[in-house]
Amino acid sequence: MRKNLSRLAMFALVLMLVLSACGGAPEATQAPAPDAPVATEAPVATEAPADSGGFQIPEVEAGKFNVAMVLIGPHDDGGWSQAHYEGLLYVEENVPNTNVAYIENVPEGADSEQVFRSLSRKGFDLIFGTSFGYMDPMETVAGEFPDTVFIHLTGIKANFENFGNLMGAMENMKYLAGMLAGARAKQDGETKLGYMATFPIPEEIRLGNAIALGMRKTCPECTMDIRWINTWHDPIIEKEAAASLFDAGAYVVFTGADTPAVADVAQEKGKYGVTYDWYGSCKVDACLTAPYWLWGSEYARITEGIIAGTYVPGYDYFDSDTGALGLYGFMEGEELTPGLADLDPAVIQEVRDILAQMQAGTFTRFDVFSGPINDNKGNVVLPAGQSLEQVDLDAFPEFGLPCSVDVCMKWWAEGITAELPE
Repeated sequence: MRKNLSRLAMFALVLMLVLSACGGAPEATQAPAPDAPVATEAPVATEAPADSGGFQIPEVEAGKFNVAMVLIGPHDDGGWSQAHYEGLLYVEENVPNTNVAYIENVPEGADSEQVFRSLSRKGFDLIFGTSFGYMDPMETVAGEFPDTVFIHLTGIKANFENFGNLMGAMENMKYLAGMLAGARAKQDGETKLGYMATFPIPEEIRLGNAIALGMRKTCPECTMDIRWINTWHDPIIEKEAAASLFDAGAYVVFTGADTPAVADVAQEKGKYGVTYDWYGSCKVDACLTAPYWLWGSEYARITEGIIAGTYVPGYDYFDSDTGALGLYGFMEGEELTPGLADLDPAVIQEVRDILAQMQAGTFTRFDVFSGPINDNKGNVVLPAGQSLEQVDLDAFPEFGLPCSVDVCMKWWAEGITAELPE
């Protein structure tokens, strides 16, 4: 599905916050998901031109379609960047006559703009940028190199010619994980969960609300506390925030960041954590599950479309029927974690049934956000029979955007015991 196109130009002015993409978790011992590529190295050049900010710029291969990826963290970080890197390798292995390359640990701002410009000058045909803060640098460079296609991850800008963005309905997997966490807490005589959120933007609020809606489906008496950490990747801060939530009584803690800190701290405290981003992040017994990404099929779809001349960069938002979203323990070849193995079989089956509907395209992100929905102040966000629209998932109300509900996504769902930041 595509995002609403008309409202995002205004929204772009306000979301240029402080965001960076997710970082990493340590290597996991579990077998990878079935369609995860073999982790072989993509080529990186040894020469560092002066105008590249000191980064080594890969070479293109003549006669091939050349694809580059710019990563905010290490390609083997065990989290966000590794998931994207494996998606890049999937392109190399599944799209004929392609050459792929990557540059890692690229900061946002001036450095990234130099890297995008240097890759374009080298002659790369398609460049993926995997951090929100790459958005404006990519837009600038896209205007200078009309023959190169730029795809920005999680952004809100597009020129509908050679610059677009890509995101997926992770709210689906967070909703299912919320159901599991609520059921785990209820079965163990607990009623409190926690969510370690990154930045107060629609994406993080949307995912937190999806967790809460799932939680209340299996545990109507459960509540969820929030901790804002204002970082995508900081193992120390993440551990401190997770410990704070656990010490305040949370039995299961979710993360919006990238390291497996919530599960590691949960292991120490005899509770449960829900990790994120990469299938390998759920590696200790205290990890209940992990919503994760499989970017390869989407990257291949885009690459093939650009080669064929049929893909127009714009606002690209995919759902679960693409196979690019996963929930650890429920995908082919995966076993239930210890925290799920003794859970009520009826809950496990219900999650499996809804996941199957998601994968079939009959249950979408708009079904997750379907009324009746109340906020945590008792106000009706959405009456029965109505669903939020894409703009509601993306926007805040102050900026005059045409949301279908007055509050857009600036609300916490019933059961969340926190206030939104100003």
